[in-house]
Amino acid sequence: MTEALMGNTTFSDGAIKGLAAALVVCLHFACASLASAEEDASSPGPREVVAAATDNIMALAREAPAYFDTDPDRYTVAVGEELDRVVDFRGFARGVMGRFASKELYQGLDEAGRNQLREHLMKFTEVLRSGMVNTYSRGLLAFGGSQVELGEVDMAPGSTRVASVTQRVFGDDGKIYTVKYQMGQYRDGRWKLRNLIIENINLGEIYRGQFEAAALEAGGDLNTVIANWDDNRVKSLSTEE
Repeated sequence: MTEALMGNTTFSDGAIKGLAAALVVCLHFACASLASAEEDASSPGPREVVAAATDNIMALAREAPAYFDTDPDRYTVAVGEELDRVVDFRGFARGVMGRFASKELYQGLDEAGRNQLREHLMKFTEVLRSGMVNTYSRGLLAFGGSQVELGEVDMAPGSTRVASVTQRVFGDDGKIYTVKYQMGQYRDGRWKLRNLIIENINLGEIYRGQFEAAALEAGGDLNTVIANWDDNRVKSLSTEE
């Protein structure tokens, strides 16, 4: 993520907010277990992962105007493939579903119930990924205004496998936004994005709360929640931000 997030590339405040709305799903609750095996010294660290991912994705965004009008899917698919390298979409989907996909709930279900939960998780993962990739892709095309710098890496107390990477975003109005990427290292040694915090706003918690509210409104009918998730979540958060 170099040129856009740590170099001299600039983008508008509106694009920052769109990016936040798009990234929150992919960054939140990567709950699939973090690594307990020995660390792979050859794996890039959290800062390198953030920098490289942005480098690759912003290169795609720079090239897209040449063909986007005639072949928009080419760009969206390419961005999705890059995000797949650093995002555990299934883990994120499970985290956003919260208590409706918890380990405790799963263990208390019979076989039919477990199959249904797995199906819900699979469908929600697909919806979540599709919505995030589409929104993120569109947001990248609108970039144009303020400088962003990649800052320090803070390791979590008592852990070498949980880290926070800080970025500073210089807005059009001169305001400096602090963005923190919370990351975890997995059993294969790779670092993946877990959550995104802009200023003091934990966007992952916002999404989880939205799923909870939608599920309660639907009387626990997760099929309804999942079917309407794109409209109820991505658009509403983008508008609010």
